[in-house]
Amino acid sequence: MEENLKRLNKFIGETGFCSRREADKIIEEGRVTINGIIPELGTKVSPEDEVRIDGKLIREKNEKPVYLAFNKPVGIECTTNLDVHNNIVDYINYPKRIFPIGRLDKASEGLIFMTNDGDIVNKILRARNNHEKEYTVTVNKPITDRFIERMGNGVPILETITRKCKVEQISKYTFKIILTQGLNRQIRRMCEYLGSEVTALKRIRIINISLDVPVGRYRDLTDAEIKELNQLIEPSSKTEEASLPKTEPTKRRTEFIKRDDPRYKKKGDY
Repeated sequence: MEENLKRLNKFIGETGFCSRREADKIIEEGRVTINGIIPELGTKVSPEDEVRIDGKLIREKNEKPVYLAFNKPVGIECTTNLDVHNNIVDYINYPKRIFPIGRLDKASEGLIFMTNDGDIVNKILRARNNHEKEYTVTVNKPITDRFIERMGNGVPILETITRKCKVEQISKYTFKIILTQGLNRQIRRMCEYLGSEVTALKRIRIINISLDVPVGRYRDLTDAEIKELNQLIEPSSKTEEASLPKTEPTKRRTEFIKRDDPRYKKKGDY
């Protein structure tokens, strides 16, 4: 392991970001972090360490970022905290430092992206308009047409109304749903509101990538998949405003918006 370590200024210099002397200067200025911690001069880094300058991830020349499609099993926690039992990082045991994009509940299984590219994380999480996530869901009660209609038209949870979404019945107890938002335990809360309990939940697609590996296994995204993914998320990644819905909130939705949100305050409100 020791032979893989490099002095931080040498590592930065070899990325082409700046010279070693300039690297020493920005390290002293506190602009560099290693795994989120500001280092001292002379610190050494390994290939698995995440080095950032002014918050932006840097890499050695010609090093390709890692993009994985992982089929998360039930019981694995989507956290990089290695103190948490059954955390996703230890489970995959990838030779480079990687982290999940978004999360999937411990009780759920299916597709999740793993990467060491912090920039794409922000783009994907902001690309609300094109950020489709598709799931198959099994519940404990027979599914009715009314249930499918209400799930698709929006359900009041977490002080808001869920966005309209595509919902399709597959069998007596199973349906498919495509979301473009990621509220906490959203599908489970929606089903609970409508009187059903989720017994199995599996994510089968994120944007343009479909699940095609066995449970507990992963694969690299192809260059074509990454190119298409970047094209799909780019239009909504410029600003936070660009990713907000274009339509005005309905009266029913407004009732659930937090009172301190200035976008929905009118003269005389509250």
